[in-house]
Amino acid sequence: MYLEIVSPEAILFSGEVKSVTVPGINGEFQLLSNHTPIVSLLEKGDVKFQGSTAEIAEVYKAKFSKANNGATTLAISSGTVEMKDNKVIVLAD
Repeated sequence: MYLEIVSPEAILFSGEVKSVTVPGINGEFQLLSNHTPIVSLLEKGDVKFQGSTAEIAEVYKAKFSKANNGATTLAISSGTVEMKDNKVIVLAD
């Protein structure tokens, strides 16, 4: 599936991933390929994704970290996630 993480300043990440985990307002949840369409608000926490071969632009690398399990992590304060047609868009603050 395709993931795009967008902040008010720029597109922080875009590329193919195997899974995305987001901090929903009712708890953390994971999105996998062919997930049903969904729109949800996000709260403070980490957006985590795995299986990406895409490179993060050098200017944004400091915003991301690697977890022990190999997931790439981005801390957010709030946002929105939309999943539709195997594309995940995270609008992050």
